[in-house]
Amino acid sequence: MEDEDYTIAGFEPVFLSALEHYSYCPRQCALIHVEQTFDENIYTLRGRAVHQRVHEVDSFSEEGVRVEHSLALWSNRLGLVGQADLVEFHEGVPYPVEYKYGKYRERDIEHAAVQLGGQAICLEEMTGIAVPKGAVYCHNSHRRYEITITSELRSKVQAITAAVRAMLLAGELPPPANDKRCRNCSLNAVCMPSAIGDGSKARSLVAGLFRL
Repeated sequence: MEDEDYTIAGFEPVFLSALEHYSYCPRQCALIHVEQTFDENIYTLRGRAVHQRVHEVDSFSEEGVRVEHSLALWSNRLGLVGQADLVEFHEGVPYPVEYKYGKYRERDIEHAAVQLGGQAICLEEMTGIAVPKGAVYCHNSHRRYEITITSELRSKVQAITAAVRAMLLAGELPPPANDKRCRNCSLNAVCMPSAIGDGSKARSLVAGLFRL
């Protein structure tokens, strides 16, 4: 896949947060970034509280490591924009840390890792310094999952960025997943995965609207 410079033409910025949303569920991503829908539930409220605390301090140094909170990020090459919750600079090398609330398990990290990979690519372009690793910090367990920024992860970031941009330009909603991902999704009420995802159920509901 060839790189494109979105500073020249066809600029449709993609938020770094959209990378995780799309990786987890393309329809959730479309509801948020195409339809501008965002409903709160207990998980999003707790996550918001965690991020507010992360963003309270701008920058400081600790044991020789410079720490930047809420750092604005961008990549002209991929057309990515957003911010990092926290970036540590170890001897000048950026190390992004993405904060998450919830009971993250090892297999859940893959979606957050895509967002972290996007942050690493932005930092490399902004600083000219290679970013080999970063971490996803899970507030519930107070555990850091270190992520290696592999070539596979970079390719995944690039592919998902292109998919999100195409979805934004098309302005269409993908079909609902209607699986276990929907259980705790804050957008369940507006997505209606069980009604729309099951065609026969949807047809029954529509038929009922006109039944006397």
